[in-house]
Amino acid sequence: MKKSYVTWLLIALFVGAIAHPALAKVEVLTFTSPAKEAIYKQMIEELRCMVCQNQNLADSDAELAADMRKEVYEMVEEGKSADQIKDFMLVRYGDFALYRPPVKSTTWALWFGPFLLVGVGVIVLILLVRQRRRDPEQSANLSAADRRRAEALLKDADEKTP
Repeated sequence: MKKSYVTWLLIALFVGAIAHPALAKVEVLTFTSPAKEAIYKQMIEELRCMVCQNQNLADSDAELAADMRKEVYEMVEEGKSADQIKDFMLVRYGDFALYRPPVKSTTWALWFGPFLLVGVGVIVLILLVRQRRRDPEQSANLSAADRRRAEALLKDADEKTP
């Protein structure tokens, strides 16, 4: 009885292994010139997937990325330049469409925000360390009465220890 389950499991795994590559989508694009192909490759590297947000169009498997790649391909084949394609995407999706957006007032938070957060974190850490070094008793947050009580308990514990 167990052999039949194992056999069916192996058959299912085999069929799954064979069918998996068939599920992958492959885009086959033909270009009228190598220059157009170069522009296409440059553009899909520079444009961001709007779904994934951390991948460019070349690396993304999202359906929107496939649509955007198709749009770029069509514009390249129409003879549009890289700048024209980039301008079209910027009008349609904003600066976020670029994988490396330009530094301007609307993208300052994107460019400088992480450095600002790290800087604030370092300053807070330095202030905390300095405060503890200046007054170690205060950093323990014990009042004088609590400290005396703790010392008495430790003394009692030492006396009871054989």
